[in-house]
Amino acid sequence: MRQLLLIDPIEKLNIKKDSSLMLALAMQKRGIETFVFFESDFAVHNLGQQKLKVHSFKGSLKQDQIYLESFTTTDEKLIELNSSDVIHMRLDPPFDSRYLRILWMLDHLNSTGIKVMNSPRGIMNFNEKLFAYRTPGATPSFVGQSLKLAQDFVQSLSLPPIALILKPLDLYSGIGVEKLNLSQWEKRFEEKVKELAGPVIVQPFIEAVTLGEIRSIYFKGQELGTILKRPKSGEFLSNIAQGATFHAEVLSLKTRGQCEIISKELADNGVDWIAFDILGDSVQEVNITCPGLLVEVSYAHQRNLADVIVELMI
Repeated sequence: MRQLLLIDPIEKLNIKKDSSLMLALAMQKRGIETFVFFESDFAVHNLGQQKLKVHSFKGSLKQDQIYLESFTTTDEKLIELNSSDVIHMRLDPPFDSRYLRILWMLDHLNSTGIKVMNSPRGIMNFNEKLFAYRTPGATPSFVGQSLKLAQDFVQSLSLPPIALILKPLDLYSGIGVEKLNLSQWEKRFEEKVKELAGPVIVQPFIEAVTLGEIRSIYFKGQELGTILKRPKSGEFLSNIAQGATFHAEVLSLKTRGQCEIISKELADNGVDWIAFDILGDSVQEVNITCPGLLVEVSYAHQRNLADVIVELMI
């Protein structure tokens, strides 16, 4: 059973801590025939056997056997796809028209009997933020372009917020997230609608964010590991790339129950790999496009979780 990972160009990746490359090396270590390929290699047609240009690779882990030391592609070849192949959709968002085109093409392959993980149709059907807002106890959230409706939403909040968060519906890694006081947000909301050419999310600022945000990784309904990310002093975004620290964390029973319910529904739609972002007991995002931080969560738990994913796959 060949494993084929669709990844972003190597030069765009932070090799040291890339989740997709970590998984590729774990598969290779197990003796599984594994290749990577890029958008430029990918095509589909409706005339029988599908072909794909793929790349062999080599790489190594650091002494801790978690962070990556190196990763490079080597030979390339053309293969004929068959029903035993598994393609891993590992392109980073944003979920834009380019991303949607790739999902349509992958869904075409899926319809021919080739497995794609996570399911392209599952990714298309579940927005990572909107899906989280459906969960019990979710943060009050507005999504739209109308300032009047946004104002009505803010006024309807049971507790007056000390500040508001504005953010896009389809970006990632904290890109476009802004914290605004109550005298600033209306003007900025209208500007942001124009900048994004679409809806803006409005939420009350949750003070608990200064204590940290939880990232919990699930695969096939099983919690692999969880960390708490703490933002730098004076910051509110818990972005490890921007200096946030992290350590192993234990999910509360309430939050674990929410994650398990979501994982079950997504599994029924072909989505096995999920990364939850959680504040307090509230699920903020259900990351399914290209779940990350596998290396960091592995390091916090001192266990290569890519090996666990491979075990659950085979």
